[in-house]
Amino acid sequence: MKRIKLIFFLLVILSINSCTKDLNPIDYSEINPGIFPKSAADLEAMVNAAYYPLRGAYGDGIHSTSERGVMYLSDASTEILFGKYGDQNTASLQNYNSTQTGFTHYYDDYVNKISSMTLTIDLIQRSTVSDELKKKAIAQVRCARGILAYTLFDLYGPIVVAPLEVLKKPLEEVPLARLSNAEMVAFIEADLEAAAIDLPKPQDAEYGRFNKALAKMVNIRLQLHEKKWAKVKTLCDEIIAYNAYSLDGDYAAIWDLEGAKASKEIIWAIPCDYAGTSENQWQLMVLPAVFAPKGGFQTITSTWWFYDRFEPADKRKQMLITQFTGTNGITYNRASPGDILDRGPLALKINQDANRTTGLTTVDIVMYRYADVLLSKAEAIANAGTPTAEAMELVNVVRRRAGLPDKLLTNYSSLTLFNDLILLERSHEFWCENGQYRADLIRHGKFISRCQEVTQSTFTGPNKVVYPFSLKAVSEGKGKFIQNPGY
Repeated sequence: MKRIKLIFFLLVILSINSCTKDLNPIDYSEINPGIFPKSAADLEAMVNAAYYPLRGAYGDGIHSTSERGVMYLSDASTEILFGKYGDQNTASLQNYNSTQTGFTHYYDDYVNKISSMTLTIDLIQRSTVSDELKKKAIAQVRCARGILAYTLFDLYGPIVVAPLEVLKKPLEEVPLARLSNAEMVAFIEADLEAAAIDLPKPQDAEYGRFNKALAKMVNIRLQLHEKKWAKVKTLCDEIIAYNAYSLDGDYAAIWDLEGAKASKEIIWAIPCDYAGTSENQWQLMVLPAVFAPKGGFQTITSTWWFYDRFEPADKRKQMLITQFTGTNGITYNRASPGDILDRGPLALKINQDANRTTGLTTVDIVMYRYADVLLSKAEAIANAGTPTAEAMELVNVVRRRAGLPDKLLTNYSSLTLFNDLILLERSHEFWCENGQYRADLIRHGKFISRCQEVTQSTFTGPNKVVYPFSLKAVSEGKGKFIQNPGY
């Protein structure tokens, strides 16, 4: 493993209400009492730095809504999106390998952010501020570390997590092995559980900031990954018990210009603005140049395979654009797609924001919603035993909001059929959000077969359920860092 880098910058980022502030770098590169946080303002700067890598930004935000971000390539490796070229095509065919930085960069670019957060927690613990301020700040940093660690774990499997004692000796080169699966899960779980204790309740948290429900929602994703059904159900029940969330009546409105801020369904969204403090460039990614009134680069589309699985009355497919007349006067649709709609409809899940003056938009990046709690609980109930009326009702609650009739338990009484229904509903409910549908397919053993069915790829295989690490990461591990199988 490369020498742990201690020089990092803590950047003051966007205020919660999407107002742009100057990004003032603060260098906490030296470990000495002189740079310990001494005030609430110092703590705020350090906490904001923990949010920084989790934002949307092409260069250094893991939730970028471009090919640099997790959602884009994750959904591109499923039936939801298809790319004709570049990393998106590689994802769609599951043809990635250890030489492709589009798939190795998540680890290389962000694993040291986990180390930075570990050092930040230590600095806060040893500071002279009040215990109450320490507790609130550490909860946010641990939540950020848990989210980032889970994200990398989901993509690569277990990673290297440098212990504090190693980080405090930067001049000593210490190659480290990846954690075991059990160690990795325990590390993430400990962060999220500790964060959930000291974070504010959803009703008390500022928009865009972490709260108890978010820590538990990410923990739900972790427990789904590990198929710990009882834990999933418990966490879902705890979020429900906050009485803070409900499904919005209008699905599409969640992604309106101010939709996430007004929504009672949002567990966490990332505030965005035109200035790019946190970027949302999804219209630029999916709209063709001839789209009126404002086009984009059309780097990716959905697939007709995906679209055809929606029921006719499903409101959730309305943001999949199947026909439009371009600025060139040509009408594009499935019967006459040109090279724009030939693979599938335009996956514009957010408001077009036709008045935007740049490639960015003010539509916030929706990461987790209450609907995920309901469908996760339904899956946990069914897989802990057998599909039940309660599990089916949870699915139907989500379906009713989409304008669909109830499904009958008698038609989905087997676990196989029920899980197939869950996967279908997840794809239709969460397309182009946080990219977690990829993990859903993997969990149910359909990631590879679905790729083969949709794209006829000859490049995929069992090893593609995790991304490869770069050759650099492996070589710097000096024999202790082991590449994922098949790469």
